[in-house]
Amino acid sequence: MKRTSNKKQIIVPGFKFSGIKSGIKESGGKDLALIYSETPAVTAGVFTTNSIKAAPVKLALKKITSNKGQAIIINSGNANACTGKQGDKDAKKVNTDLAKKLGLPIEMVYVSSTGIIGRPLPVTMITNALPELIDDLSPLSMDKAASAIMTTDTFPKFVSKRIKIDGKTGTIAGIAKGAGMIRPDMATMLCFLFTDIAVSAKPLDSALRKAVNMSLNRLTVDNETSTNDTAMLMSNGRLGNTPLTKNSPYYKKFTDALSDVTYQLSRMIAEDGEGATKIIEVTVKGARSESDAEKAASAIANSMLVKTAVYGKDPNWGRVISAAGASGAKLVENKIDIFFNKVKLVSNGVGTGMEKAAAALLDSKAITITVDLGAGKQSAKVLTCDLTEKYIEINAHYTT
Repeated sequence: MKRTSNKKQIIVPGFKFSGIKSGIKESGGKDLALIYSETPAVTAGVFTTNSIKAAPVKLALKKITSNKGQAIIINSGNANACTGKQGDKDAKKVNTDLAKKLGLPIEMVYVSSTGIIGRPLPVTMITNALPELIDDLSPLSMDKAASAIMTTDTFPKFVSKRIKIDGKTGTIAGIAKGAGMIRPDMATMLCFLFTDIAVSAKPLDSALRKAVNMSLNRLTVDNETSTNDTAMLMSNGRLGNTPLTKNSPYYKKFTDALSDVTYQLSRMIAEDGEGATKIIEVTVKGARSESDAEKAASAIANSMLVKTAVYGKDPNWGRVISAAGASGAKLVENKIDIFFNKVKLVSNGVGTGMEKAAAALLDSKAITITVDLGAGKQSAKVLTCDLTEKYIEINAHYTT
């Protein structure tokens, strides 16, 4: 199911990007990225709720309360997690050195890392590469930054959307990485978003949280939450519009567009799930509450039996109804309907005998599983992928 990335160049006015090789990765690939706003940006962020947090996450949590930022440096190949006090010092060293070279206060610079847990951060490699990283900055290099933050990803993930705000055209864009250790809580692996649309601090934070909760937090590859999960959004106001507030006529338009960007990035992560051959979209409707719908959809999406059935092109709806029943969501058994793609496999809690027709459709690379719980009117959607032998191969040898 792997693909090559979209080569379209994306420009967000006032932002520059870079992505270079610093030597962290043994593969010799790009491993250091920089996101830079030419002017101070209103900044929001959400981070992993894992009790074990990487050093850069702990540092970012202290800074994000200011709602200000201007640069984010990201390294791949090393998580700088479970590295003790030295890890904290290393994150601060990168932060301080980059701030100095950019001529910025350290409070305006954020550090992020992804990769193997428990290994010391190669600080010297990173600091030695800073001049090249800064020289490489360009408005046209978002794709290079997206490539530099990858770990087991097979393609860089970046997307943009343009919307009209008070007669002016603004841009919302983002990059993300993630293929394994994906079952986010408050964020997903690494996701960085940027816009030239001016938005006030609290509304920006609310917009990010809504977008994350509706997309990145409804995404699972392997039911694992990382120590480094981070999603950040920067608004530099270059568009020149009056800063949006929750009462602004364009605020909903902005939040909807942001959610669309994060949903597209989420689909890319599900598509690129480690070893995956199919992307699966699970929709649960007819739920008593949205919480119940999400609970049931997540249970189905996280079910290894469901994921392996899809990989094997087996329309085993029994695994789906069982996962829904075990989720804790309220449902009415004799009202449950289940569809694989457009084939109705269950009607009012009983099989329809359409397995053969459904199996033929499971050759598709994009699979939809729709479940009506028959208990209400609320719905939720969760993205996932199939589970294959390749996932085991990738993770059995991840650090060796």
